[in-house]
Amino acid sequence: MNIEGMAAIVTGGASGLGGATAEMLAKAGAKVAIFDLNDELGRAKADEIGGTFCKVNVTDESQVEAAIAEAEGLHGKARILVNCAGIGPPAKVIDREGNALPLAKFTSIVNVNLFGTFNVMSKFAASLSRMEPDGEERGVIVNTASVAAFDGQIGQAAYAASKGGIVGMTLPVAREFARHGIRVMTIAPGLFLTPLMGSLPQEAQDSLAAQVPFPSRLGDPKEYAHMVASIIGNPMLNGETIRLDGAIRMAPK
Repeated sequence: MNIEGMAAIVTGGASGLGGATAEMLAKAGAKVAIFDLNDELGRAKADEIGGTFCKVNVTDESQVEAAIAEAEGLHGKARILVNCAGIGPPAKVIDREGNALPLAKFTSIVNVNLFGTFNVMSKFAASLSRMEPDGEERGVIVNTASVAAFDGQIGQAAYAASKGGIVGMTLPVAREFARHGIRVMTIAPGLFLTPLMGSLPQEAQDSLAAQVPFPSRLGDPKEYAHMVASIIGNPMLNGETIRLDGAIRMAPK
């Protein structure tokens, strides 16, 4: 599928991996709608790339449906969806005092990362399935997992579970959407220089970067966006999770 002239939606597109993806798509000629909760950053990024911003809680069904309709009214029906919205605060199952992690904290992480991804994906696909195909396919969905889905660290039980869920649903959803001509792929990034990573002291960033075999550095969000572009352009990429991590395998802590 060619990006030029297509309408696209990027969740979490105000910054980080989503921001780089929104920039890439816009530069390639797509009409981009950014779905994000950060009003200030979202509007600034949309202005920067010549796109549009919709303030959206990805876990809210009515907000997602309204935002998809709003984006369609401005850009036409989207054929590209990239889900980057997510949160990842550390949370040990048992703290130092021996207290169990409150279920609400576990649920909040899974709710945004897994349920939010599914919510936007399902609403987007339902709308897209009613369109005529563009050549042999109707569209492409790219979801974002993490290497934590495979080698999560101590304190990442909720985060790893949420990202593991995204990996787990990739193939069955791709199989289901095949009859509609909609591809579903997942990227599992390793250590990338996102705003969250950038908030750490330089010493901590350098220590994490040294753990990456090659290239021994933090990933650039533009490299994530490059992978998204490759997925969109290659129709045989479907139903798979791609690790984008410089061959890192995370230690227990």
